[in-house]
Amino acid sequence: MSLVGTVKSENTKQFSTSSWWILAIVLLVYVGSTAAALAFFFAASATGQLGGANAPQMPAETLPPLLYSLATAMGYVFPLLIGTLMVTTEIRHQTLTPTFLATPRRGRVLAAKLIVGVALGLMYGVIGVLSSVVPSAVLLSVQGVDTQLGESDTWAMVARMLAAFVLWVFIGIAVGALVRNQIVAIVGVLVFTQFVEPIARTLVPFVEGAGDVVRFLPGAASDALVGASLYNAEVIMGAGGGNMLEWWAGGLVLLGVAAVLLVLAYLFSWRRDVA
Repeated sequence: MSLVGTVKSENTKQFSTSSWWILAIVLLVYVGSTAAALAFFFAASATGQLGGANAPQMPAETLPPLLYSLATAMGYVFPLLIGTLMVTTEIRHQTLTPTFLATPRRGRVLAAKLIVGVALGLMYGVIGVLSSVVPSAVLLSVQGVDTQLGESDTWAMVARMLAAFVLWVFIGIAVGALVRNQIVAIVGVLVFTQFVEPIARTLVPFVEGAGDVVRFLPGAASDALVGASLYNAEVIMGAGGGNMLEWWAGGLVLLGVAAVLLVLAYLFSWRRDVA
């Protein structure tokens, strides 16, 4: 089967299951509700409506990037999961075997998954961006805070967020191909993204030198690529914190993680027999 035919087949398989739209809905609700709640309280703090006149106020100009970036800071686990499911679902239901029989060149099958992964990453990216930007912009505007939607820097950040979503799908595909077992892969993804890395990043201020290592973790690199994150709020607000990579360096680190994992998956797992 040609690459075009393999891509069409892969696209049909991915959108014929319920996984993609269930995760999309959860992403929309999760990021949207969080963005709305934080936008309300952050804007109230910036305008002095929260805590009285003597309460500390958040700089209003820092709020839009901080809130808009919630799509990736909190939502990156969703493209990672859908990428993992793209591979492990086929292995679990043994549909990968007929795929390999129809397309013996396994590299072509992996390439087709990556091509479809770009489309899925962009789709989830658009959903995530809308989930964070729309409620945040509305609530900021209502409370008199500039939304910065007319600034080129904001849209450049949005473009980098879409790129981050695509790279997370690639990483998910690699993880699924490496681990193969769906339950183990999903649990591993959730444990790392929701516990291991967040805890490590939280401990940075308390462990000397930890920031020099933690900033190269995938989630930290993703936030650096985007240029804003709740985890790096002190950088955005000008309160110090020099451990955040430049956006291009963060992008290279995340791309490097995806590339290394994909090569390992292809060499040590993808070419193995499917049980």
